[in-house]
Amino acid sequence: MSAVRSTTPWRATLETWLAFFAIAVAACVFLAPSAGAATCESLAALTLPDTTITVAKSEPAGTFTLPKPFSMPGPPLDNLPAFCRVAGEIKPTKDSDIKFEVWMPATDWNGKFMGEGNGGWSGEIWYPFMGVALRRGYATASTDTGHEGSAGDASFALGHPEKVIDFGYRAVHEMTVKAKAIIAAYYGKEARLAYWSGCSSGGKQGLKEVQRFPLDYDGVIAGAPANFWTHLIASGIWIAQATRENPAGYIPKEKYAVLHKAVLDARDAADGVKDGVLEDPTRCHFDPKQLQCTGADGPNCLTSAQVEAARKIYSGPRNPRTGEQIFPGNEPGSELGWDFFARGPEPPIVASHFKYLVFKNPDWDYRTLNFDSDVALADKLDNGVLTATDADLKEFFAHGGKLLLYHGWTDAGIAPQNSINYYDSVVGAMGGAEKVKNSMRLFMAPGMNHCFGGDGPFVFDTFTVLEQWVEKGKAPDQIIAAHFAGGGVSSAKPDRTRPLCPYPLVAKYKGSGSTDDAANFVCSQE
Repeated sequence: MSAVRSTTPWRATLETWLAFFAIAVAACVFLAPSAGAATCESLAALTLPDTTITVAKSEPAGTFTLPKPFSMPGPPLDNLPAFCRVAGEIKPTKDSDIKFEVWMPATDWNGKFMGEGNGGWSGEIWYPFMGVALRRGYATASTDTGHEGSAGDASFALGHPEKVIDFGYRAVHEMTVKAKAIIAAYYGKEARLAYWSGCSSGGKQGLKEVQRFPLDYDGVIAGAPANFWTHLIASGIWIAQATRENPAGYIPKEKYAVLHKAVLDARDAADGVKDGVLEDPTRCHFDPKQLQCTGADGPNCLTSAQVEAARKIYSGPRNPRTGEQIFPGNEPGSELGWDFFARGPEPPIVASHFKYLVFKNPDWDYRTLNFDSDVALADKLDNGVLTATDADLKEFFAHGGKLLLYHGWTDAGIAPQNSINYYDSVVGAMGGAEKVKNSMRLFMAPGMNHCFGGDGPFVFDTFTVLEQWVEKGKAPDQIIAAHFAGGGVSSAKPDRTRPLCPYPLVAKYKGSGSTDDAANFVCSQE
């Protein structure tokens, strides 16, 4: 993956697509350092609680060479402005070692701070995405959340409960507090606004901030948040078990396309537009039994065992004793992404949680999970450290905080209904939709996969929307999303645009004009 800078507005969004965030080109009020500003190198002597500054260095404009390779896809760190790079370690406990970095434009600072979210088990600083913020004129920071390791590996947690707390919430909060202090020391003035942007684990981190540390940020973008962490983990195990508990029920990846086509053939036109995307998959009642083979197994049909496996993936995990829904199932239309958890001998990112945080046994077999007692044990042991489901956002809203949620309807990594469930819980806790509409909005993206990609428009400028909301009081009534030919992103004009509507509204075709033009749709209740 790569990103090329361009004045073309659609090309500018490529960097943000890769960064799991949508940041559009927006006008900035540039501020110069004040007379009380410090030199970059002098920040090496800055004293902060529980913190050691390890690097304070002026970096020239151009390309930044990473201290070590970054394991996730991301935009290149080129075309950067000159900046002050500060790296440090925070040790709030004897077992903590939270590494973080703060990058600050040497000139043309926009006066604002942006915290960058992570993904998965988040064992590294997300340098490439700091570069995106830096180009926008932001001072920015990221943390490794207190450990080193791949996004799919939770082995750091074994025997280290303080590191689990660091990963759960402490590292991001400590990074935020220290970054603000470093920014104030460098520029001689505090950042006038603080924003957070993240997707998946980064979305969960954003929600944890507004729930536990509501004064840290003025605006938060939380995409596809992994906030119901323990139950999401159980969901991944459920999907893996569904295709492996019975060898005859294993669904080869090639048959995902067969399922997907059947869903679209059955329900695509139900929303008034036949475009390869379901506007609202919850209205699609699809039974995979219609694909059941009438004779021998074949490439274009499902065996009876495969039908049952597909039904389990659509329905989601339930407690076998009480029947209670543990986590939502994947939506019709998400089939092409089912290997997110169904691939390989085991799903590492979710099996890792039970191995190292619950059973403390690296040899634990995911096929043995009990969806009654073991899920209850995971909840008890977590006790709200990783899970971020608190619906009381009174304090965050009271100081003018804005929460922008988004989720792709074809997300097979985190079932999209999870975001709706959290949104509804906040609405209920805060006294109704009218009470929260000026502080929180949720946008569901038809045809969008996990954080990015998909058959539907998935390039959209959530960050510009948040700036307009926080700084000008303009709440978003829609967000224009774009899709490009071939499913990628280029400098060319998109082949389709659509409005994303604030939940529960959906985009409805007006009845005339191109169905690939957002102007011909309106946000409607039905």
